[in-house]
Amino acid sequence: MTDIYHNPRCSKSRQTLALLEEKGITPTIIDYLNSPPSAATLRQVLKQLGLTPRELLRKGEVVYKELGLKDTAISDDDLIKAMIENPKLIERPIVIHNGQAKLGRPPEAVLTLF
Repeated sequence: MTDIYHNPRCSKSRQTLALLEEKGITPTIIDYLNSPPSAATLRQVLKQLGLTPRELLRKGEVVYKELGLKDTAISDDDLIKAMIENPKLIERPIVIHNGQAKLGRPPEAVLTLF
């Protein structure tokens, strides 16, 4: 089973999905912007990625600045809460396959999962 946390408006996300489909992989598409992951799910994804919450943040988003998330004193729990409440803060695309995950930046990076 393969999942992709996908934003159809993101070129990297579209490229990653197309790459998977070219390889004959039909992932389950998770529309995380409309159905954000739970805190437990996001923690699991972070563990699979081997990243901290701060490393998964999209720092160029307006809401990142508005919430003052640059402050390194903000806890991982609070960063996760911010990502759940504002899912556009979650870097994408994320592909999960057989319990491992990769960020599709560049899209070809996800091919190491297969």
